[in-house]
Amino acid sequence: MDVSLPLTSPSRSVAASSAVEIPQYRRRAIAAIWAAAALPMAALAWLVAPAVADRLSGEGNVPLVKALLLCLTAGLVWQFVLVAVLVWREQRSLRWSTVREALWLRAPRSPRSGRSGGRVWLVLIPLVLAFGAEELLSSGVPYPANRDMGTFLDSHAGHVFLNGNWTWFALIVVLALFNTVLGEELLFRGFLLPRMNGAFGRGDWVANGVLFAAYHLQMPWAMPTTLLDTFILAYPSKRYRSAWIGIAVHSAQSIVIVGLVLALVV
Repeated sequence: MDVSLPLTSPSRSVAASSAVEIPQYRRRAIAAIWAAAALPMAALAWLVAPAVADRLSGEGNVPLVKALLLCLTAGLVWQFVLVAVLVWREQRSLRWSTVREALWLRAPRSPRSGRSGGRVWLVLIPLVLAFGAEELLSSGVPYPANRDMGTFLDSHAGHVFLNGNWTWFALIVVLALFNTVLGEELLFRGFLLPRMNGAFGRGDWVANGVLFAAYHLQMPWAMPTTLLDTFILAYPSKRYRSAWIGIAVHSAQSIVIVGLVLALVV
């Protein structure tokens, strides 16, 4: 997928450092990158996973859960590969010093004081609490029980399946890592958000949040509440010019899930 052509002119690029420039992408390129992440996830969840489940062992909902874990992990790993390819094509380098600036992987900087890191990290506290409230709100939205991890973990089948099952626990850890650190957040807040100002102006963070909600084709029932991530993940990441904000807040979810699964495994 060629996204090297649909860029704005160099005069509209945003300089991240003296050595790294972040170009501004046109809407066509942004939509293409979104599709490259969203459409494979949808296909894996709704087409590939049911087919794979027919070939897996287990009682009740276990085969589908296994298939979803395998397929969604593959989709998230693909997003990491996609980001790496896009950064390489753009910067011609994958050195950490380049990647750090190209993907906003630097400490948050206060737009008022200019302070970087330190007490600025305290902004994570209200954001994590807000993200937790969003999760509680989403639990009231109707969803297919056979595709919900929380429902599965509460079930007898889930307890039996995970008890002492370190292999599948390891896969869940990998899925969580690529979900909130190396996959979704790296793509949406690390790569896309810094490149959307040229196409959307001051509303770039709003567009980023809407795209992130629409990306959830693999679980469309989550789209309405995921729109709240526009304010909880996208806006703070833009305001503090740091993808670590979105990664840290979103990863609170992964830590809880991994903790719950570990309790069942041991």
